[in-house]
Amino acid sequence: MYASGEGVRLFACAQNFSPQVEQTDPDTVIVDIDGLGHLFGTVHEIAQAMARRAGPPVNIAVASNPDAAFHAARGYSGISIVPEGDEAKFLASLPVTLLTPPEEIAETLARWGTRTFRDLAALPDLGVAARLGEEGVKLQQLARGEGDRPLKPVEAPVQFEEELELEYPLELLEPLMFVMNRLLGDVCTRLEQRALAAIGLRLRLRLENAGDHERSIRLPVPMRSARLFLKLLELDLEKHPPSAPIIKVHLAAEPAKPRTTQNGLFIPLAPEPEKLELTLARIAAVVGEENVGSPELVDTHRPGTFRMCAPFQPRLSKSFSNERAVTLAFRTFRPPLSAKVQSDFISAPGIRGRIAKQAGPWRTSGDWWTTGAWVRDEWDIELADGALYRIYWDAQTGRWFIEGSYD
Repeated sequence: MYASGEGVRLFACAQNFSPQVEQTDPDTVIVDIDGLGHLFGTVHEIAQAMARRAGPPVNIAVASNPDAAFHAARGYSGISIVPEGDEAKFLASLPVTLLTPPEEIAETLARWGTRTFRDLAALPDLGVAARLGEEGVKLQQLARGEGDRPLKPVEAPVQFEEELELEYPLELLEPLMFVMNRLLGDVCTRLEQRALAAIGLRLRLRLENAGDHERSIRLPVPMRSARLFLKLLELDLEKHPPSAPIIKVHLAAEPAKPRTTQNGLFIPLAPEPEKLELTLARIAAVVGEENVGSPELVDTHRPGTFRMCAPFQPRLSKSFSNERAVTLAFRTFRPPLSAKVQSDFISAPGIRGRIAKQAGPWRTSGDWWTTGAWVRDEWDIELADGALYRIYWDAQTGRWFIEGSYD
């Protein structure tokens, strides 16, 4: 299929129908419509759909090869359907100047009185080859509609961005969400057409007399849900609202290959990443972003020290089939339980009993050069009822604590 009209508009329109689009001239494109019948119907219906999308004025021709469609659309107005096998008859009345022959060949054809495609197609093949050479033979084949060159599709830069300039400034979040819902729908549709997903979102809001308000969201795994993206952006803007009315919205997605996972038959199902990410965003809105993330150990020997590292990054569970089986686990009490230890008896909230066995003490200390210095003596104890605990004496406070229990 060939379409003639405004180049930029036509190219964008053609890409909505097929990824195989050739930018033949600044104002012309050729589209491979093979396989589109399942979506739009007959070739005439496909041409009508493209004409409606591109808008007038546009000339469209459908043919079995790119060159026949090119010349038919250049020579006839509106929509033209070139019957397969009758290309020469359909193109016969077109002026030979549509072939844009070189100046020397054009002068020779004018002296011969060759004015139309029909005249050039009727010339003897050997005579054309002898007088006009290889270029003349090629022009005669085009006049007969016998072009067989492959399409040269343009690889457009992969960009998943949408923007919208608003008719009037928006001050409330609800109408802004309505606008972003439309933009996200277009971006996700384009991602789906290319079998891609998004690993990150960037939002830029042009503010009235106040510059830009930019926000970005990094996703733990590639996703493609417009509803999820909309909710994440809504929660983020509730925590970081713009300082002035919004006059323009720009939204961009960072593409990535969709995730592929294969769960084992005997491994329990984990929460879907989409639902987990939305749940974390809602929790962060309540407790604060600094309190939500992945725990990360700090480079210190101080017991129980860690920091929150955002964002939360779930990791796939490893198989323990080739590792030593875990026979004992330690459950940390946060905060540690304040306890009283008298001789061989210990008591704490919910814990009370006689100490049957003990191991220790193990002294640990650190940060003595700072105001946060710590010194403690640790014991592992077993009560008469068989329960196992770790206790310690804090030298800084002069108190006993139960740090956790062994299972």
